Amino acid sequence: MTTRQFGERVLRYEDNRLVRGEGRYTDDVARDGIDALSAAVLRSPHAHARITDIDVTEAIDVPGLVAIYTYDDLAGPLAAPLPLLIPHPSIIAGRTQYALAKDEVNYVGEAIAFIVAKDRYAAEDAADKIAVSYEFLPPVVGLEQARDGQLLVHDDAPGNVGAHFEQEVGDVESAIANAPHTLSFTHAIERSASMPLEGRAVHARWDDVDQSLRVYTSTQASTSVRAAIAAKLGLDLSQVEVIAPDVGGGFGVKIVHPWPEELLVPMAARMLGQPVKFTEDRREHFISAAHERGQIHDITVGFDDAGRLLGLDVRVWHDHGAYMPYGVIVPIITSTQLLGPYKPGAYRCVFDSLYTNTVIVTPYRGAGRPQAVYAMERTMDRIADALGLDRTTVRSRNFIQPDEFPYDHGLIFQDGRPLIYDSGDYPKSLAMLKDLVGWDDFAAQRRIAASEGRIVGLGIGCYVEGTGVGPYEGGHVQVETTGKVKVSTGLTSQGQGHQTSFAQIVADELGVPLEDVEVTTGDTRRFPYAVGTFASRAAVMSGNAVALAARAVRVKATRIAADAMEVDPNDLEIVDGLVRVKGSADQSIALQTIAVLSNPLRYAFDDATRAATQFAGPNDPDAPPVAAGEAPGLEGREYYSPIRSTFASGMHAAIVEIDPQTSEITILKYAVVHDCGRMINPMIVEGQIHGGVAQGIGGALYERMAYDEYGQLQNASFMDFLMPYASEIPHIDTAHLETPSPLNPLGIKGAGEAGVIPVSAVIASAIEDALGVRISAMPISPSELHHLRAAAANDEASLTKHPSLSTEMRDPR
Repeated sequence: MTTRQFGERVLRYEDNRLVRGEGRYTDDVARDGIDALSAAVLRSPHAHARITDIDVTEAIDVPGLVAIYTYDDLAGPLAAPLPLLIPHPSIIAGRTQYALAKDEVNYVGEAIAFIVAKDRYAAEDAADKIAVSYEFLPPVVGLEQARDGQLLVHDDAPGNVGAHFEQEVGDVESAIANAPHTLSFTHAIERSASMPLEGRAVHARWDDVDQSLRVYTSTQASTSVRAAIAAKLGLDLSQVEVIAPDVGGGFGVKIVHPWPEELLVPMAARMLGQPVKFTEDRREHFISAAHERGQIHDITVGFDDAGRLLGLDVRVWHDHGAYMPYGVIVPIITSTQLLGPYKPGAYRCVFDSLYTNTVIVTPYRGAGRPQAVYAMERTMDRIADALGLDRTTVRSRNFIQPDEFPYDHGLIFQDGRPLIYDSGDYPKSLAMLKDLVGWDDFAAQRRIAASEGRIVGLGIGCYVEGTGVGPYEGGHVQVETTGKVKVSTGLTSQGQGHQTSFAQIVADELGVPLEDVEVTTGDTRRFPYAVGTFASRAAVMSGNAVALAARAVRVKATRIAADAMEVDPNDLEIVDGLVRVKGSADQSIALQTIAVLSNPLRYAFDDATRAATQFAGPNDPDAPPVAAGEAPGLEGREYYSPIRSTFASGMHAAIVEIDPQTSEITILKYAVVHDCGRMINPMIVEGQIHGGVAQGIGGALYERMAYDEYGQLQNASFMDFLMPYASEIPHIDTAHLETPSPLNPLGIKGAGEAGVIPVSAVIASAIEDALGVRISAMPISPSELHHLRAAAANDEASLTKHPSLSTEMRDPR
């Protein structure tokens, strides 16, 4: 008998193929054994300059060269700026780049020329011989220079302000002015970037006979790339197919649609009549893909003697780079998710999103939440320190309580819908976390460590994550006459385990063995309308969509079986792929037979289809073979569209040790409690959390984008951009709390970004607890911490070098 699959720790189907090296990535795609032409991109070596001339004379003679394109070769919609994907009323001066630079470059790495050749070597040789003349302009680098406004990235964006936004609930100024206690301080997080296994890659081929274009691309949003290509190349949507094969990680950087290369490669394939491909190298990914995280937060908070928030005023300065193709999603998320699991009293957040002559900023795993949680959780620590209270006590006194859900914050979230939390139990999560990390026993651990000459500290961070953002996703479920169940959904997969988790959902809903379910994602040929995989939305959106589609199939299957068996449909059940009478297992029809009966075709191709012909058995001469409102085949296509987002939550804690001499930071213990509603597969949820924590540790202790004053990225390689090894990631103790969401049929919430969100806040809290030195900016390196400790112990004013670190000394807890 089929066992229940939803909620089980099923091993991922994808892994056997991927770990054996049998993945098929965009760079692997070829047609009929014929290699595609290869493309390279000439990129700007300057952060800010006018282009005065482009001379391709010497490049033309390079052996193997096929074509060179510059902006002057672009026509029609392709010559217009790339789209600003998400307009918003707060955007004052929205600017996006061209597919190839027109007149001016605004960051190192901006595309100037697109070169196609027989192979990548020839294309790069030709790129090296293109002579570009520039008139240099002073670059704007970093938030401090951007908000100074003396130099401009774009002449028509005064003060470098791309967007200005305010949200306020209550009278913040009055609440803070009348509060018994107030604090004001600044917290900052530097830029970082995702580093997927596979960078951006595009492969396109044009069929001149049927005037169609097929594009393979390493993307998180294949249907959106399809729409962008059709619009920019002047094609009907039906002429374009976009397929995301295996994608070696996304993390947000592959959500931009389109990248210039996703237009230029199809354009060249169409013009040249040959397949063309482009695969970026690692340096290109550093200097021309996308970054995130860079924000400064000026915070003023008012609170009472018990540590309860009375008023919170936050000023955010967001660095969105040279252009803003993704609008203001990141700072909007920061401004709303900053509240976490707390009731803030009166609240105001004002942000300016600023231009700089650096790489564009788009959502990167966490998408504005790591910055928000860092600001809020460090505020909680400051309040606890000011009042001499335990940090968990201050948090618990500000929690939204379980009986207060749904909880309306009175703000507008990233999806344009009210910020209303659907479910949660924050006090229970905190109790579970304290037990998991040994919070109440840590004082004794600290004393033992101190007696051994060791310095240890304990940190905590809480968060709420908006997940499952709309507007929709769809699912298609079809039962084949072989008994196989084919499932397709338009969103893409980058390692989340969709083939397994969606199969678990359909197997449960349809009553079939798990091994009979096959899942396809990210192929517009199979499912043409979708949004994409980001914002922890796949399980909520496509999970519910495929569940609804499977339910539709189930209804149709039982109806057909009821007619064949002459029973009431309500008396039937589906178990192990058999439609049977409840309580009478010997009265059954295989689901694959129902699939045959669902299609009254005229021709008997085999023994199975013979049973479905119009002449095979009795029929009603007064009724058509296919009833009105019905369709042949045993399949269902449904869409799920939520009224608003779901809100997952979690709490992390860590114990760190600081080397007394080198200030090296070692994480001794890491604990996570997470609530994503009902879990489809706990093993996959834990994998997402563990991967996120590893990424968060990278962002807290290692990863940053180091620009010099000329806008040159100084660490654009894995020799200089530090990432943690597996040896630097601790064992992660994980516990789950399930508070089902009332907003969707499955009661689930997202989990994809959970692990990364609070890590910087947790590590900073633990370091501060260990040393008694204020940590107000992340990431932090051992050398920075060493200088910070020295400054605090001696003359902090003269020794501090880090612009965003306060060196205020205090007593450790």
